[in-house]
Amino acid sequence: MPECTHSCGSCGHCGKCGSCLTLNEAELHLLQKLGEIPFLPVARRADSADPIYLEDQNYPVAEYSLILQSLEAKGLITLDYDIPIKDLQSQSYSSYPIVGSFALSARGQHVLELLDLQGIQ
Repeated sequence: MPECTHSCGSCGHCGKCGSCLTLNEAELHLLQKLGEIPFLPVARRADSADPIYLEDQNYPVAEYSLILQSLEAKGLITLDYDIPIKDLQSQSYSSYPIVGSFALSARGQHVLELLDLQGIQ
């Protein structure tokens, strides 16, 4: 395995060294959801960079924030606060001043395709 040259300090977990990628059940769940729905809403407070996702209730909001941050750090999704979802019907995000969307990155799409080929649920 090549030596990781990134500063995450834990080769194989950030996924940027290309050797392997570790996903937990929650990350896998959200990736698979993005395989079904290409863009999902995300919000944040003006005084925080933490992403807020309110569409699912499988995990607490704080845990979804960590899941999104982890998937972004692994290069599997992009968080785009300047690209809101057109005609978002959800009133859940109305109290947040910054609302955008997130989607699979090219790497995330590739990982999802590999997971599908391998039959991982």
